[in-house]
Amino acid sequence: MAMERGSKSRILVIGATGTLGRELVRASLAAGHPTFALVREPAFSDPQKSLLLRSFAADGVTLLKGSLQDFPSLLEAVKQVDVVICAVPSKQTLDQKLLIRAIKEAGCIKRFVPSEFGADPNKVQILGMDHGHYKEKIEIRRCIENEGIPYTYISCNFLMRYLLPSLVQPGLNTPPRDEIKIFGDGNVKAVSLMDVDVATFTICTIDDPRTLNMVLYLRPPGNVYSMNELVEMWEMKSGKILEKVYIPEEQLLRIIHETPFPGNRDFIFIYSAFIKGDHTYFSIDSSGLDGSKLYPHVKYTTVSEYLDSLL
Repeated sequence: MAMERGSKSRILVIGATGTLGRELVRASLAAGHPTFALVREPAFSDPQKSLLLRSFAADGVTLLKGSLQDFPSLLEAVKQVDVVICAVPSKQTLDQKLLIRAIKEAGCIKRFVPSEFGADPNKVQILGMDHGHYKEKIEIRRCIENEGIPYTYISCNFLMRYLLPSLVQPGLNTPPRDEIKIFGDGNVKAVSLMDVDVATFTICTIDDPRTLNMVLYLRPPGNVYSMNELVEMWEMKSGKILEKVYIPEEQLLRIIHETPFPGNRDFIFIYSAFIKGDHTYFSIDSSGLDGSKLYPHVKYTTVSEYLDSLL
């Protein structure tokens, strides 16, 4: 299915009703791409999802029925587009294998963006602790590369809606009022981005030859902070000093070890980001491309701006 010269790629979003998925659909539309969404049958009868799907259709999205478990529907959907972006939850990571088969068979896809949207699985230092979270993402990368499918991997580290609303306090939904736990020495920097900004950066890569078969790292300067810096920023904004309780690495590892999965999941990712430094310990230039340098026009919400919204 050849594209006309100068025309925008047709994009299929899988997982379009999810929090990130819907932002990918909107960013694709905003950039002028013909946009398709693969939607499971039950979503059409779900009150909230059907409302979202109606708004998509009104905006010009082509809705296709199908699922990652249904090969004929995948093949039919993939044949109608140039690019596939998958944004399913991590528990469905390995479900992308059938999609990879469909992409291979269709033979028309010029780029696949698999469902990663986190820390780079090839860079994390917690393999074996994370109950297969990153191992499965590595397995999908291997499948894509073995099949010779053109790809772009998006490494955005944390989404702001995860951990930041509580200032990295597992079990809380809002910032603490009196006392705050700081993991490790509090000086290791992690990265957080808004879903909408991750989606915008992702769509920028679609027709950009520079990002083909590359990892795009999203590490904008205004989104890289240590726990000490987060707390200091929050104290300045809220005008309230918090009592700091430092949780050393050994104590955090003990909590991880003694808390059954998935109850320890947040602690595992905190250990990865704020103690091991899995978001920031390596230089981007040696591993891939820096999204904020590649697309300096993208206006993103900084951590400071996000914290203002919590006040």
